Amino acid sequence: MSPSKLLLSTIWNLTNKTVRMQEQTLFLIKPNATAKHKIGAILNSVERNGFTIEALKMFTMERSLAKEFYAEHTSKSFFEKLLAFMTSGKTVAAVLARDNAVEKLRELVGNTEPKKAKPGTLRYLYGDHDNMTHNAVHAADSVDHARREIEIIFRK
Repeated sequence: MSPSKLLLSTIWNLTNKTVRMQEQTLFLIKPNATAKHKIGAILNSVERNGFTIEALKMFTMERSLAKEFYAEHTSKSFFEKLLAFMTSGKTVAAVLARDNAVEKLRELVGNTEPKKAKPGTLRYLYGDHDNMTHNAVHAADSVDHARREIEIIFRK
């Protein structure tokens, strides 16, 4: 399925002939969480929280892809550390769908800094509390960013 067709999924309800559009978002499980064998636990939590996994892949991010994906952070002091981390091991990418997917996923993942995240959130549970970059997961922060990120990660 092409990325543009992944952006919205249509659920057809045959009993009352209504169409409901579900929002999609991009979700990444970062190299520190994959190295700790937390993929299953994290995806289980995502599904238990009402998300449908519409696309899924595991890959090692190349530097050029990481630079494109994190282009908005180019001028920030942590940019090179972020690139090194994101290219250091396996990443799992998923297109997730549900009503208000972007907002609901951001709630589930928690604060960017694991030590500031609420207990029970994915970053609190699986992130490195001593290293903000190693926060276990990424969640798109807006519908527009979700579209852009899905296109970048799933274009091949």
